[in-house]
Amino acid sequence: MLATLRAALERRSRARVHTLAEQVERQSYLLPRARLDDLIQLLIARGYRVQGPTLRDGAIVLGPLRSDRDLPIGFTDEQRAGHYRVVPRQDVAVFGYVVGPHSFKAELLRPAQTLFRAKREAKRVRFIAEAVDDSPLCLFGARACDLAAIEVQDGVLRDSQHPDAFYAARRAASCIVAVGCTQSAPTCFCASMGTGPAPTRGYDLALTELIGDAGHRFVVAVGTRLGADLVGELGLALVPADDADLARAALRDTRRNMRKSLETTGLQEMLAAAANHPHWDDVAARCLACTNCTQVCPTCFCVGVEDRVSLDGSETERVRHWDSCFSAEYSKLHGGAVRASVRARYRQWLTHKLSTWFDQFGRSGCVGCGRCITFCPAAIDLTEEVQALRAPVSARTRARGDSSNGN
Repeated sequence: MLATLRAALERRSRARVHTLAEQVERQSYLLPRARLDDLIQLLIARGYRVQGPTLRDGAIVLGPLRSDRDLPIGFTDEQRAGHYRVVPRQDVAVFGYVVGPHSFKAELLRPAQTLFRAKREAKRVRFIAEAVDDSPLCLFGARACDLAAIEVQDGVLRDSQHPDAFYAARRAASCIVAVGCTQSAPTCFCASMGTGPAPTRGYDLALTELIGDAGHRFVVAVGTRLGADLVGELGLALVPADDADLARAALRDTRRNMRKSLETTGLQEMLAAAANHPHWDDVAARCLACTNCTQVCPTCFCVGVEDRVSLDGSETERVRHWDSCFSAEYSKLHGGAVRASVRARYRQWLTHKLSTWFDQFGRSGCVGCGRCITFCPAAIDLTEEVQALRAPVSARTRARGDSSNGN
């Protein structure tokens, strides 16, 4: 089964056409706003379950799209550290917001996944393997940071020596319609991570929204043969040169206007040497260890496993569920937890995300989406913590840090 999945993924890889920048320079297409629903209906007709941004319970979250009316049209999000609110816009932009608490991770690495079941029958136990879900899935409205996060998870869960069959099957069956960001939030720092705001790879189609005197429309870039087929079926015309220029300018302005950044020069080495920095105590005093940052992070993949047994003991199922390195139980071995303190758990998360992830997977585990900043109830800002850890430490302060609890 895994060989079949890998072959399908290799075929998709060979079908890649051009990046967004190349397409804008060469052949991009024009999708009038009135025809956005035609794209959604075409995807549905092809058998895709379309999942994208919807407005629910005062937040922009992922849900099923049956038409363009399900999208959060005319709404935007206010974000800052520890603050998220959805408010009306002054126009009818379809994608006039940034990212919400949900990421597409939940569609590919499900929050709860049954691994197998067991059933007692007479004097024997029958084990039943859980079938993988390879039904067609469209991830609609993915931002550049989301695409980067999927690429990170691909490296861990699909392309490693021990791929996860459930993830790989859903990934192979997925189609991605990305969206270029024409605005950023105060918590966004994707530009400094090299992951946005323009999608550059990992999509079938990428849309850049334009609203102005020439009307409401989208510049469409093609990323795969599937994307080219969709454009062909829609019968889209090539984009006018003026609109191509406007799309480039909109994406450029978003990058230029991004206020937050993370200095990555020497970051891996700095964090590796900062295990006893006294600032870990400061952040631990504020951190609630609530796991919010890891739950909203689009790259975190920590999981736990539990067995659920029926009351009469005749049936059981083994379920894998999202977990977090912020949980005291996560590092528990015989005799107690390896990382017993909040200090140790926050240090583990930040150091792994920005430093030792390179050792394991050859890249950063952070894509600069800013979700961990927005949805932290203590308003802890990862970029500010890194800056504090870069500050020089006096000998006396270093000694105090060395003598503190290393756990």
